Amino acid sequence: MFGSIHSGPQTNIRDGPLQRAQTIVSRMQSPWTFEALEEFGRTRLSTSFYMRDFLHSEIAAQYGLPNVPDDPDLALAVGRRLCAEVLEPLQARFGRLHVRSGFRSQLLNAFGHANDLDCGSNEDAAGAHIWDLPDRRGAHGAMACVVCPWLVDQCAQGLDWREFAWWIHDYLPYSTMVFYARNLAVNISWNERPKRLIYSRVNPDEGYVTTKADAQSLERCPQRYADLETRRQAQPPW
Repeated sequence: MFGSIHSGPQTNIRDGPLQRAQTIVSRMQSPWTFEALEEFGRTRLSTSFYMRDFLHSEIAAQYGLPNVPDDPDLALAVGRRLCAEVLEPLQARFGRLHVRSGFRSQLLNAFGHANDLDCGSNEDAAGAHIWDLPDRRGAHGAMACVVCPWLVDQCAQGLDWREFAWWIHDYLPYSTMVFYARNLAVNISWNERPKRLIYSRVNPDEGYVTTKADAQSLERCPQRYADLETRRQAQPPW
């Protein structure tokens, strides 16, 4: 529908990141036109979110690499599920979400991984930040890194961020969540075969928050987020 773009050529490992990126771009033949990319970015994924919200990448901006999918229609399909089923209800309850990172092309993610730019391997990112590539299980999915400003403010006043994570675990059809210390950013994903796993990088060596039993159980545990609910009623996000 929108066109496609394929992984770029091999580059000299002795080159620096910028040289490698310039080599990739100089040899690339992209069928994307400006008009097609503009139209793609304007595609609405849900009530509040558009595809453009998830295309920005500091790697793309710094090194001049395109961040567009090989399979635009698949990227839109899984992006709609992520937005409609996870991000919209989360935003409706806890206030505006700031999107830090969303879609990554296979080309851009591979470049980021090879140059130690905080990207996992393409195998790990498939069905997550690489929206248009199924994961190792053959399941399709999408991931975004978001920050909830209301949560940041509440945690500065004593709220345990895990309460926010447990509320999501009980109420939303997420697949994985990985929380980080800075701004309590969370990589949150939707997947057609959800794993229901919470992982913490907030504190060193913390690791998994959920157990195998938590992943399998659908029983809600309101006591895990009682303070969160009290604070939300006292200081509404909106």
